[in-house]
Amino acid sequence: MTAADTRAVALRPLSVTALLAAVFTALAVVVAGRNGAPFPVDRDALDWSVGHRPAEATAVARGITATGTGILPYLCAVAAGLLMGRRGIRQRLVAAAGALAFLLAAQAVRYGVLYGVHRPRPPVADWATHASRYAFPSGHATTSALVAGLLVWAVLHRGGRKSLTYTLCALIICWAVAVGLTRIYLGVHWATDVLGGWLYAGTWLGLGVALIPLGRLLPRDRSDGGDRSDSSDSSDSSDSGGEGR
Repeated sequence: MTAADTRAVALRPLSVTALLAAVFTALAVVVAGRNGAPFPVDRDALDWSVGHRPAEATAVARGITATGTGILPYLCAVAAGLLMGRRGIRQRLVAAAGALAFLLAAQAVRYGVLYGVHRPRPPVADWATHASRYAFPSGHATTSALVAGLLVWAVLHRGGRKSLTYTLCALIICWAVAVGLTRIYLGVHWATDVLGGWLYAGTWLGLGVALIPLGRLLPRDRSDGGDRSDSSDSSDSSDSGGEGR
């Protein structure tokens, strides 16, 4: 691979990130410009949700939505960091702290957007669970998507059987999508709040992929130059020893 090819590969995540950031910013500006008024798709999604809430489905939705907040997402972020670090306990702890800091930084900026847009939630009469603060972007959707991204990142770089790796990644992504959809189903967020949360999380994850030197957290390939030089040194030493003897 040429130097130009390498630069192109490195810039690709930044291009996707810029696109996600642009779409998220545009959506936030439009929502704020409408003073938080819902779009037709928001009302349609809420009306459908309110009209399709049997007790069993509501209970399942509440259970799923509960996994997108509280201490669990932060524990998952730490677990993702521990999986990324593979050269010893110190590196694992550094990676875990980095993953947690990444999530906390994203949450801090999200709160700024949340209060800047100050979008009202759907009518309280339509709620089927507890909620607080403003609506855009959805905190549960953002948090679960960020954590899912960290976990998928860790699983992919951990390696192993491809079938198991891809199955785990698919399950993790399905969990994050389910958490976001339950926020609409339970009537505490508009559909575009959840979309905004996913776009925001995608932007942060894209920045992480593009800018964080994850290679330092991974084991060095035995076929790289460092190992070849070590092998060469060993060989030279052996030859020298043979000549000396």
